[in-house]
Amino acid sequence: MEDSDPWHREDPPLPPIFYERQRNILRSFCERHKNASWTVTYPNDVIGVAKGNFMNLATTLGLYAAITRELGRDLEFPGSETFYTKFDCFTSAKLHAEFCEWAVLEPRAANEAFNVVNGDVESWQNMWPRLARRFGLKIRPDQFAAKLEPDGPTELIEKPPVGFLAERSGVVRKVEPSSRLEERMDLAKWSQQDIVKKAWDQLAEREGLVKDAFEKATWSYLGSVLGRNFDLVISMSKARERGWTGYTDTWQCLQDFFRQLETEKILPRIHGDARW
Repeated sequence: MEDSDPWHREDPPLPPIFYERQRNILRSFCERHKNASWTVTYPNDVIGVAKGNFMNLATTLGLYAAITRELGRDLEFPGSETFYTKFDCFTSAKLHAEFCEWAVLEPRAANEAFNVVNGDVESWQNMWPRLARRFGLKIRPDQFAAKLEPDGPTELIEKPPVGFLAERSGVVRKVEPSSRLEERMDLAKWSQQDIVKKAWDQLAEREGLVKDAFEKATWSYLGSVLGRNFDLVISMSKARERGWTGYTDTWQCLQDFFRQLETEKILPRIHGDARW
């Protein structure tokens, strides 16, 4: 995905996005006030720590792994088998903040919109085993053999990203008419199971954790991120051309945020070595 890719209007139209409204308000204001400028950033799947506001991957992912450990189960990938081996790009909340500071001070960033991702490309086939090892868990060699959820995929109104440029790219026949969420497990429903809530209560009590972290976790958001059926490879070239040099390794930043979440008493400290 390039920063310059056009914003598309569909028939029927896509649901309104409040970010678009914010962007349009900014542009309109700056057109009326010539001494002001705007900059818009497009982060992708955000990894960070914000106590009381868990709209990011690190908290919910960490809670899922910690509760799975408490239950004595293997770490099942709850998302799409297809997406497990596809590519994704992530945004460290810390790196995003640094980018915003850079953009405010960099004249070449004025009145421009930028992708903001870490700078690497990752895949869950690489990160999921690392996540398991970090929390002392196992992954079944044939984890996708069993169907965990009886429901079928959820059809989305949006095309997959490649669909908007399919004709130009010459792949019209290969593009599916809509995107799908192919969740193997509905994490929102999983989080409401009595056995899961009991495991969290036990874990929170024993480790002195923030009790309401579990209820505030964004289970549906994590499910939608892991349930995609398409790649997301996002270019940072535009920002690089204007002088941005920031970079962070996605797995390392996830590790760093897990440690912060442990300090904040949202995740338990994992004791002992991994089981594999």
